[in-house]
Amino acid sequence: MKYEFGFIGCGNMGGALARAVARRVAPKEIGLYDTDVQKAKQLCEELGAGYGESEKILARESRFLVFGVKPQVLPCVLRELRDSLTPETVLISMAAGVSCAAIRAEIGEENALIRIMPNLPVALGEGIVLYTGQKLSSETEEAFCRAFSGAGLVDAIEESRMDAASALTGCGPAYVYIFAEALADAAVECGLPRAAATAYAARTLCGAGRMIEAFGQPATLKDAVCSAGGTTIAGVHALEHGGFRAAAMDAVTAAYRRTLELAAKK
Repeated sequence: MKYEFGFIGCGNMGGALARAVARRVAPKEIGLYDTDVQKAKQLCEELGAGYGESEKILARESRFLVFGVKPQVLPCVLRELRDSLTPETVLISMAAGVSCAAIRAEIGEENALIRIMPNLPVALGEGIVLYTGQKLSSETEEAFCRAFSGAGLVDAIEESRMDAASALTGCGPAYVYIFAEALADAAVECGLPRAAATAYAARTLCGAGRMIEAFGQPATLKDAVCSAGGTTIAGVHALEHGGFRAAAMDAVTAAYRRTLELAAKK
């Protein structure tokens, strides 16, 4: 194989994952293709990666073939490439709501298959890549996890739970951005300059997240900040009065329901 990893589709997520893999895999072992030729070539130049002249050529030349195309486009792409795959090709799909069974319906049962759900912070190596695999040897799974570790946490999950998990991990960053913006807006209202307010909000969220990773139990950590009769508990009361907790839960469950609706339409 010419490439260890070939990426078909170099949009926001495809490009972010290519950058992540380039942290662990030699750039010359990565091939890129996109219908937007300029976009693909710019990313090739940035990473030092190779350029695939066509989808079929890249499919033939790649051990791991990563599909970064929209869910509604994936079935058509798979049909076009089916005859270009070798028995050794490992397919990796990040298409939301497209099950392994739906992919198998297009490419058959021969190839190893990995379905992933990444989130946007993989661009900085601070993301999450959930995955489920079929027909993976231990060596293949290890190679995949090692390469994608440049994206952040790589975690195996049952496919039946992937949509629920991605409603948190995939959609969650948007909710965090809204919260960060709201925190910064409030700080500006209280007199902080915008740049400082945004930087402080970002660092507060990052630090709090690391505390949860290190110690677990968000409720216990929250209690540790809330002194009796203090300022923080007053703020927590305001959040509860505004339905903050329920709104956050509703956001995740709404995303999950929408994922199921979209999957049912395919």
